[in-house]
Amino acid sequence: MPGVETLILLGGSVISVFDLLVISQIPGIGFNRLRTLVSHFRDTQAVVSASPQEISRLEGFNKKVASTVVHFSKSGLYNAACRFAETQLSRLNKAGGTMVSFWDKRYPELLRKIYDPPTFYYLRGNIADADTYALALVGTRSPSRYGTAIAEKLSRECASLGITVVSGLARGVDTAAHQAALNASGRTIAVIGSGIDVCYPPENRALIERLVVNGALLSEYEMGAKPDAVNFPRRNRIISGLSLGTIVIETDLDGGAMITANMALDQNREVFAVPGNITSRKSRGCHALIRDGKAKLVETMDDIIAELSCKLRPLLKNTPAAVPKKPAQGLSLFERTVYDLLSDEPLHIATIAERSRMAIPDLLVYLLALEFKGIVRQIPGKMFLRNPE
Repeated sequence: MPGVETLILLGGSVISVFDLLVISQIPGIGFNRLRTLVSHFRDTQAVVSASPQEISRLEGFNKKVASTVVHFSKSGLYNAACRFAETQLSRLNKAGGTMVSFWDKRYPELLRKIYDPPTFYYLRGNIADADTYALALVGTRSPSRYGTAIAEKLSRECASLGITVVSGLARGVDTAAHQAALNASGRTIAVIGSGIDVCYPPENRALIERLVVNGALLSEYEMGAKPDAVNFPRRNRIISGLSLGTIVIETDLDGGAMITANMALDQNREVFAVPGNITSRKSRGCHALIRDGKAKLVETMDDIIAELSCKLRPLLKNTPAAVPKKPAQGLSLFERTVYDLLSDEPLHIATIAERSRMAIPDLLVYLLALEFKGIVRQIPGKMFLRNPE
């Protein structure tokens, strides 16, 4: 086939990414059949030059499909498929991305082991050796302040241990997890349900640009693909497939995070769930996972490390022991008074002033000092709360 853009070496054979894109356009050839064809012939050129008899003997093929493959290069669809491949590679190059196939040595081993791995995916950024140690953090698009705080806390702690955070770039828990990992100088991978040249949600454009420097943005959907709702459940298997375990933080029973959790279970990966408010719908999914014995209850990062200690041992062995944080140490009398009034539930400045018996101008000085020390934060509405320790 003409116009080979990218070559991937495989045991002395050459697999052309251009050819993969062309073959993927053959009617009746989905990702599973494409993977079967190329794995058998170990050369994209050999696929279309094979005999119908040889192809029909492969698992998942019959004589009709085999005949379609063999005659494709002589059909009217072939030129359209070549134009599709050229357009895809042109858009990929413009976006500064690349394509990684199942036979590429860069393909993550964890992902390769799942039942239906993507035959190829589009990538911005890079998948590093360090990403062997990865955890998925997923949850609702509309988390409570508690859910956001826990997502940020666990993500920061993953980053401090050298664990890559994997999520889906959606609003809410996903975005909080990605941002917290990057803010802690960690790595993070976003798996999306659109083309990697389509920014969704649009407000995450700046986050994507940060993410591709210290992680990766990847998708199995073609360049230009819109974020259709049907894409997201399928992409969730890649989120869990890249990860040693999946942590669920706030989701209803029918939330997308539940799909990711169930896919992780199907992939024989660990599932963890953070308990929440028993009166909140956002806690129902997590509580169901715990109650049904599908997920381990998580209160601290230690719960996760204990469960995955064998798989994380090489990483933890090289990680210096963390010095216990004492965020409330070294405070002045007034700073201590204000700090002790706060919790992980937001308090309005007027309430703090009333309870501390301080004038608001003085109180703001102490709150600002606590913010600089990283142990208190302000949220919209003149509300203040402690940062998770």
